[in-house]
Amino acid sequence: MHDKNGGFPNEKTRARYLAVYDELLDWPVPHTELTVETPFGPTHVRRSGDGPPLVLLHGVSATSIMWQSVVAGLAARHTVYAVDTIGEAGRSVQTAPLPDAASHAEWLEAVLARLDLGAAHLVGLSRGGWLALNQAVHAPARVAAVTAFDPGGFAPVGWRMHRWMIAGLLLMLAPAAVRARFADSPRYGAFVNPTVRRLVLAQLPFRPNGFGMGTFTDAELAAITTPTTVVLGGQSPVHDAAEVAARVRAVNLAVRVEVLPAVGHGSELLDADLLGRYV
Repeated sequence: MHDKNGGFPNEKTRARYLAVYDELLDWPVPHTELTVETPFGPTHVRRSGDGPPLVLLHGVSATSIMWQSVVAGLAARHTVYAVDTIGEAGRSVQTAPLPDAASHAEWLEAVLARLDLGAAHLVGLSRGGWLALNQAVHAPARVAAVTAFDPGGFAPVGWRMHRWMIAGLLLMLAPAAVRARFADSPRYGAFVNPTVRRLVLAQLPFRPNGFGMGTFTDAELAAITTPTTVVLGGQSPVHDAAEVAARVRAVNLAVRVEVLPAVGHGSELLDADLLGRYV
């Protein structure tokens, strides 16, 4: 495998990971498992429900499984397509480099084209929110709307995020009694979510695609014409929500921005009632 591609070092570690993935998969509604061919590798998509197309883009390391606690309500109103992002651990397999934001948009454009959805509503959380916004910037033709929940891409990945992620990984390895104390934490709740924790620990041998997220320029944000909503967690550890909201509003009044003061960057964003307000 190309050294700039995301992947497991060998089939044994991949098989171990996929065994955990399959054990955790408990999709609550009837669904079809799809494999979509793209120039960057086969992409796994889970389709459920009926109605206007809704594409779900997950956070880092969480895979499409992260949506299974809320998909029932979404699938009652939409045809839901939950994607395993290429370049991350999951059931998609990267076969060509994704070196920048534009190539990620090219990959997602290929997914949408192969699914033949017309124009779809993209809903993403964290890195998935960045992917959705990135699509509105670079390849909006197949995007009907974007809803991004506490997306990345508004500040370079620096010491603030690295410190948070290192602390979160250490928390994942802590005893259960310690983890339980952080279950409702807006900063660290995502790391002790049982499903996410098991997925992340199972994928430790995985080598991710070298490009994580780009940082949006003011010009890129100003150029967004797709109907777009950005929902920010006021307690988010990845950026200053008030600063991000002010910046987006200053450059593009057409983008709807809301800050939820008590919300962070964790599983509290995966709330059926919250999603129902915006999707």
